[in-house]
Amino acid sequence: MNRRLITVFAFALLVAGATSFLVYRLLLAHVSAPVAHAPAPNKLLVAAHDLEVGALIKAGDVRQIEWPGPVPGDAITKREDVVGRGVVEPVYQGEPFFAGSLAPKGAGAGLASTIPMGMRAVALRVDDVVGLAGFVLPGMRVDVLVSGNPPDVNTSRTGSLCKTVLQDIEVLSAGQRIKKNMQDKPESAQVVNLLVTPDQAEVLSLASTKTRVQLVLRNPLDTKKVTTDGASVAALFGKPAPAPRPAVVKARPKPQVQTAAVEVYTGVKKSEQVFDIPIGTRR
Repeated sequence: MNRRLITVFAFALLVAGATSFLVYRLLLAHVSAPVAHAPAPNKLLVAAHDLEVGALIKAGDVRQIEWPGPVPGDAITKREDVVGRGVVEPVYQGEPFFAGSLAPKGAGAGLASTIPMGMRAVALRVDDVVGLAGFVLPGMRVDVLVSGNPPDVNTSRTGSLCKTVLQDIEVLSAGQRIKKNMQDKPESAQVVNLLVTPDQAEVLSLASTKTRVQLVLRNPLDTKKVTTDGASVAALFGKPAPAPRPAVVKARPKPQVQTAAVEVYTGVKKSEQVFDIPIGTRR
């Protein structure tokens, strides 16, 4: 009886062991299968530290990391496509490099690399009044006003005139600063670079040499351009003086005349001549 129980017990242990081993192999295959077919993590280039606008990217500014998700479509994945290019938008530590944040290849670094194609940067010499006491910072928008005496205008009656010549102009740099950071403290700058079109560059160059220029700060969200009539010194104290009327010259009336006839004899030949004699004159 005991031998029989021992045999049954041994057979049960054998079956249980085989079943456990089979279940273990099935579970192991089920768990390890996804790991074996898992895709390799993506490689992505990111900034090793914060990079300001105008900086030239060097090899030490770039590092490669494993990106857990899909790589953004406009991200730059080749190191040679990043090193040697200028920064036109701030790139922060750990942020991928995007084509829109970097200047084109060969454009270099500094202020020139931040100028879009087809645009120009015009330097304007300013003081605390023109430069709004340092409140003009890179990235802000301004209007340009000019004051002076226009040609072919009688300024002795109207005084100097002021007119808005450019509106919604972007400040590219203030002094030595080209970083677009609205939280920075105001600083005095002797030169402000404005981003303009070639036509606007001509207007600004002429205005800075022939008139007095004033910058007017505006809300960057306000892009509406307004047509103004300008202002004169005479208009500040009332209506402008009327233009002088031309002098009227009265024409003299024509004198009244009377007709007189004179008979002239030449030998036996007779002729008659007629004359006009003004009335009132003595004969």
